[in-house]
Amino acid sequence: MENKNVGYLVIGIAVVIVAIVLIFNSALKSIVGQTCTHGPTCSMFDTIGVQTWISLSIAGLVFIIGLFLMFTKQPEKIVVQKIKEKEKKKKLDLKNLDKEEKKVISLLQEENGAIFQASLMEKMGIGKVKVTRLLDKLEAKQLIERKRRGMNNIVVLKN
Repeated sequence: MENKNVGYLVIGIAVVIVAIVLIFNSALKSIVGQTCTHGPTCSMFDTIGVQTWISLSIAGLVFIIGLFLMFTKQPEKIVVQKIKEKEKKKKLDLKNLDKEEKKVISLLQEENGAIFQASLMEKMGIGKVKVTRLLDKLEAKQLIERKRRGMNNIVVLKN
């Protein structure tokens, strides 16, 4: 459970404690009022007052603890990931590629392995449909990968 949820729970418990204390307080006052022969000067009324204030202060302390839990941040989790050493880049096998596929690969190599799909379209001077089909073929051959970035795709050279 998050600290905030626990804080809400503790505050709820404090409110229930206050309600129970006030209900018992009124019940005790009526019982003492009916049974005490000294009237309003009966010492039991003082005892009820002291017990009520002690109970309400305990409920207040629980309430403050709940507020503290609600407004404190949970400690951040530290995630340690091992970074794989990059394997030596394999030389790409461009034998089975047609002229346009080779051009896409060479443009990617010039751009350090990544380029926006729209930029690729402009540099090659071809339309959306043709670029998409070219990239589909290269993706099927596992030479590139497309990654969605907002309204654009980034074409990344796989190695």
